[in-house]
Amino acid sequence: MSAAPHARRTIRRQQLREIVPLADSTIYDMEQRGEFPQRFYLTSRCVVWDLSEVEAWLDARRHASRANAIKRAPSPDVRLRRSRPVKH
Repeated sequence: MSAAPHARRTIRRQQLREIVPLADSTIYDMEQRGEFPQRFYLTSRCVVWDLSEVEAWLDARRHASRANAIKRAPSPDVRLRRSRPVKH
C-alpha cells in the first residue's frame, strides 16, 4: 500500500536522530553501502529523508533482529586493552 503523493512526509536530520538512535557518521556509512534509506535535498541546504522509508527500514531491522538474522558484534578481548588490561 503506497501513500498518495500529497500525503508523503519527510523528516529532517534532528527528527531522524529522535527516531533512529545512530550517529550521523554511522547513518552516512550505511547510506553509502545501501543499508539505509537515502537522504535527498529539498534545497541546496535542506536535507531530508522519506519518513515511510525510514519506518520500513526500522520494521525490517526489527523483524531481522527477532529472527536472529542480524549478527552481533563480538565482545572485545579485554586482555588486549591498553589501559586496565585484564590478566588471567
